[in-house]
Amino acid sequence: MKIVTWNINGVKARIDVLLHWLEESQPDIVCLQEIKSVDEGFPRLEIEAMGYHIETHGQKGFNGVAILSKLRFDEVNRGLPGDDEDEQARFIEGVISTDGGVLRVVSLYLPNGNPITEDRKFGYKLRWMERLERWAAERLALEEPLVLAGDYNVIPQPIDARQPELWVNDALYQPESRGALRRLEYLGFTEAIRTVSDEQMFTFWDYQAGAWQKNNGIRIDHLLLSPEAANRLASASIEKHVRGWEKPSDHVPVAAELAFN
Repeated sequence: MKIVTWNINGVKARIDVLLHWLEESQPDIVCLQEIKSVDEGFPRLEIEAMGYHIETHGQKGFNGVAILSKLRFDEVNRGLPGDDEDEQARFIEGVISTDGGVLRVVSLYLPNGNPITEDRKFGYKLRWMERLERWAAERLALEEPLVLAGDYNVIPQPIDARQPELWVNDALYQPESRGALRRLEYLGFTEAIRTVSDEQMFTFWDYQAGAWQKNNGIRIDHLLLSPEAANRLASASIEKHVRGWEKPSDHVPVAAELAFN
């Protein structure tokens, strides 16, 4: 089963790119972030025609997450628990039955957090990560395959940036952000890409300053696997070539293949 995370950076602006990629890559489950669309505005007909079931947690103009699945959903939960006043659409969980058992998949879009001097930005990011850690600990107790897929807006290590020195004052590279991601992993999650490779690779290249052409990228899109999911990991990869397509997202798809048969 091929599970992919991708910050699409506007699903309606990127619909042709998305449809072409779905045809080429043939993923079973896709976790999209930053769909920038309300639920009723999501271009579902074109995607459903390709055999996908769609669940969204949208928001007008920014944020928004979705899960596309070739298998039907048994259960869908929207919004990260822990803050009833948080109205930002950044989290959706889907439960799917496979021939090899149940699978839980989350599409998450972690707050950017900049500027770090503002509590409503950086503080919100760290509090969101604390809520995610508490939620994940509860889900791990179910001892089921669980994939936390998304744009984490965290650069884990210096190797995950072409020029890490340029990010020292950015929320994506702060010790608090990186520490929060490590605490999440220490609960028992395995980071898919680093399981298969320790080479430098990126998932995001800014539209500005020729970042793509210079390969001046960062790795901030991650697939975290529970022990039950990690035991099924067959491969993981970054589909970098998609960044070179016409009208691309500034992120690229990150994929993991799990054995569910």
